[in-house]
Amino acid sequence: MLYFLDSTSGIKKIIPSVEQVKEKIVQDEMKLNSYFDAFLRSLLDYTPKIISAFLFLLFGLWLIKRIARLSEKAMAKRHLDVSLRTFLRSLISIGLKIILIITVAGMVGIGTASFVTILGAAGLAVGLALQGSLSNFAGGVLILIFKPFKVGDNIE
Repeated sequence: MLYFLDSTSGIKKIIPSVEQVKEKIVQDEMKLNSYFDAFLRSLLDYTPKIISAFLFLLFGLWLIKRIARLSEKAMAKRHLDVSLRTFLRSLISIGLKIILIITVAGMVGIGTASFVTILGAAGLAVGLALQGSLSNFAGGVLILIFKPFKVGDNIE
């Protein structure tokens, strides 16, 4: 150990001894090992959750694709307009995918209450901002679904 003389407090240490350096290295190594062990424990705890969530996601995406195809066939049997069929199919697909993603996030352990709240607030904001346009859009969709008018009809 290297010392120097200070006029106010006496002798002070400048360089630590070899034993102190070895002790510090051992403490750091033990701390690193404890962090690594905690990482491995958490990895082993979350691996089944992540695998099951991934499998659920794959199954959900497959099921959504099937539901979209079935809805397309049902709308084709009712002779709905092609543009309305594609719009409703994409609306069903996107809505189900959002529900699936929120469900998978909940399975992994992510809190989903905030996501649902944000989606609800965004839907309300968009609905209020586009109130007039959305009512006209809904009216157009209803006309396309129920077909009260045909080409060539006179409307007064």
